[in-house]
This record gives sequence, structure tokens and C-alpha cells, in this order.
Amino acid sequence: MTGLVLKSVRQPGSDAISDLHIVDGAVSRISRGGLIPDGTRVVSLDGRYVIPGLWDEHVHMVQWALHSNRLDLAEARSAREAAAAVGSHRHGAQSSVTTVGVGFRDALWQDVPTLDMLDAATGNQPTALISHDLHCMWVNSSAAARYGVAVDGSGLLREEPAFALTRELGKLPHEVVDRWVADAANAAAARGIVGIVDFEMTWNRDAWLRRIGSGFDALRVDAGVYPADLGRARSDGMRTGLVVDGGNGLLRVGPLKVLIDGSLNTRTAFCADPYPHGGHGLLTVSETELLELLEEAKAADFVPAVHAIGDAANRVALDAFERAGLGGRIEHAQFVRQQDLPRFGQLGVTASVQPAHALDDRDAAEANWPGRTERAFPLRSLLDSGAALALGSDAPVAPIDPWGAMSAATTSARQDGRGPWHPEQGISRRQALSASARGRHSIRVGDPADLVVLDADPLTVPDGVFAAMPVAATLLSGRFTYDGGLA
Repeated sequence: MTGLVLKSVRQPGSDAISDLHIVDGAVSRISRGGLIPDGTRVVSLDGRYVIPGLWDEHVHMVQWALHSNRLDLAEARSAREAAAAVGSHRHGAQSSVTTVGVGFRDALWQDVPTLDMLDAATGNQPTALISHDLHCMWVNSSAAARYGVAVDGSGLLREEPAFALTRELGKLPHEVVDRWVADAANAAAARGIVGIVDFEMTWNRDAWLRRIGSGFDALRVDAGVYPADLGRARSDGMRTGLVVDGGNGLLRVGPLKVLIDGSLNTRTAFCADPYPHGGHGLLTVSETELLELLEEAKAADFVPAVHAIGDAANRVALDAFERAGLGGRIEHAQFVRQQDLPRFGQLGVTASVQPAHALDDRDAAEANWPGRTERAFPLRSLLDSGAALALGSDAPVAPIDPWGAMSAATTSARQDGRGPWHPEQGISRRQALSASARGRHSIRVGDPADLVVLDADPLTVPDGVFAAMPVAATLLSGRFTYDGGLA
């Protein structure tokens, strides 16, 4: 039996001082002073605040790790600016190594990407640029030839062709990728993250077993499965929530991820109202196919996690959940019709949302449907209708930073100083904290000792402090994964 006492702590909303006793990775007692067993490690927190550990419910971990080691194009305000930035970067690059850029937002550009434009800027240097939402790529002729992909005069790939090339570009040596993943995980722990749901678009279990076997221990990981691998998962006896042997208790089987529409940036999110350029986006899985997948998930004890951004896609997803007679998750739920809001709670479907996307997609939504964006990011309406919320980042679309996500959920403010966007949809900080901690509101005896130590009360600090909340320490099963100098 191992013991740790976090002495002199407070919980948010209270000035009461107590000691948290941790034995074998769980909270064993909460006391107001009293005796501490001999040999117990004591860490005095001097009245700091302790909250349940935070989860990021939707990440693409390898893509996030790669993102920080690629050319950032987030600030490019036009296709020509993006091409010029890549052209400047290519000088000195080796033609044997593909130049990869990330983060462009062509939905906000006034000009149009073309193959000739990118070729002129990059020459014979193979170049592949990935949009901020991962649903689109802009490649030059050299990259198209190297990877055997067909492009038209735009040089753009969308949806599955883009996903396939993204996976190919991620095939780096394991030791390189795993080192970058470890760095990203340590950075996440420093922000209070204790676990992630990883939806990397590949067979994910074995990669995580390799990392954990090599010493990875910063986070818990629920590793998602995609339909192409469901048969393999079933034959291996996998089901959502199963603790994976060899994972040191850190690795579990995650949900079954099903993508049924695209994204707002690529104008492929399946929406009830048409886009200005025409069309309603794409439904990438038919209603019949989706129902069959949900029924298969139900038979295999997998929780379905259906990617649905547009309001029409959310309707399709909810219809399928209802017909299949099971609950699950809708990933994103960015646009939801008023009549569909109560169905989340009625059907037991969790809205797995990424509030920081509201900051990213505000301009695109207003450009597409000016004055008609009241159905966008309806967090308050979802909660009021009985839905459960789970917050995440969709990294690399947004950084793994739970405080930025919670700030966006509570204030809907933008860093450029503009006022809130649909402030009526903001939720309380306590609700945001719970939605980031798998429903945990407070620390109780018997809970896993997955904890975050803060210097101030997150319920009362100013908005700016909350958005960049300094984390003093993070613990996973009573073990410090991040120590800001306390221990």
C-alpha cells in the first residue's frame, strides 16, 4: 500500500481547508487535519485549489504531435500569402523530403488556390499543405506525382483523398513520432489533462502499446476504432471501455468513429441551408449505411461516435441512433436545429463538442449564413434540453488546452477583441469544468486520484486568467505527471 497526502487544499467555491489522502491511486479520505500515518508522503499545497483531472474528449494525437514540427500557415490571409510563405520556406529544403504545411483556412480567402500558383512558388520541391480542419489538402505537382494522387487545376484534395494522404505523410520512423507524441502529452499534462480520446485515423491500439511499453505514462488513452478496422477489433475481443492488456492500466478501447459529413472550412459539412456557392455539403455515409454501422456497433459492444458538423448531418445521426435503439456520441454537433436539441438527452447521445471551433468558424459561418447562425454551437440549449456535454479540442484543429476550450464555452469571446458570439449559448464555469472532467463535479472518497492543482479558484478568477489558467501540478492515480515545483 502506498500513501500520499495533499495537505491544506480547497475545492472550488469553498474556503474550507482539508487534506486529501490518497492510497493505491485513489482518494481514500478527505479530512480536516488529524493524524497522518507514518511513512506517508506529505505535500503541502498551502490552500491551493484541487479539481478533478481534465480530459480532452477528441484529439488526433499523432497529427497534433506532427503539427508542431511543420510549417504553420494559420496566419496566411490568402492563397497567394500561403504560397509565398511556402516558397520562402523551401529554400534549402531537401527534395527527398516533402515540405508539409498546416493550418490554412481557405474558406476565408478571397482568392482561389490553384495548382499553378503552388507550383510556381515551390518548383520541384514536393509540397503538401493540410487545412486547419484536416478535411482538405493543397498539393503541388511534385507531391501529386510522388504520392500517386490525381488533382485538378485547383491542386486540392478533400475528404477521404485528403485523409489518405495525411496518413501517408505521417509515416515517419516510430522513434521520431513517439518522441513527439511524448512531448505533446507532457505539454497536455502541464495544462491539467489526465486523459484523451484519440481518434487518430489508423489502427491505434498497437501504436499506443508500443509507446506505453517504452515508458509513456503521462496520460490515460481511450483509443478509437474506425469502421474499416471493426472486424479486426471484434476478432481480438475488443469493445469500448475494455482495459487493454499490456497498457499498464492507461490504455482502453475507445468508441467507434464514423464520419458522415465534412467540415465548415471545406464547405462539406452537410447543412439544411445551402452554401452561398450552392449545394448543402456532403453526406459521406448514407442513412442506410449509418444505421447498419450503428447496429453492428451495438452487437459488438462499441459506443458509436458519429462525426456530424452540419445541422442536416446531426439530424441524420440522431435518426440513426433512434432507429438503432442505442445511445452514443455525436462528435462536434456544431450546428443543430431547434427541434433536434431535445433528442440528444432523450436518446442518451452525448454532444462531444469543441468550443474553440466557435472562435475559428465564426467568420465562415457568418459569411455563409449572415444573421442565421443562432443554431451554431448551441451549448446552453443542449444542456437545457437534457444533453450531456463532453469538451475537447479536435487537436490539431485547436490546441490541446482545456482552459481555452472552457473559456470559449463560457464567454464565446474572441482573442481579437470582438464581443461574444451568441452569448446566450454560454455555459457556466462549473458546467464547463464538469464537461471537461467526465461529469465529475468535485473530489470524493473513492475517486481515482486524477487531480489538478491550481493557484486560484477557477470559479472566481477573471475571464482572462481563466482562459490561460496556470496549473501548479497534475496527478494521475496519485502520481505527479506535471510538477510545477510543489513536490
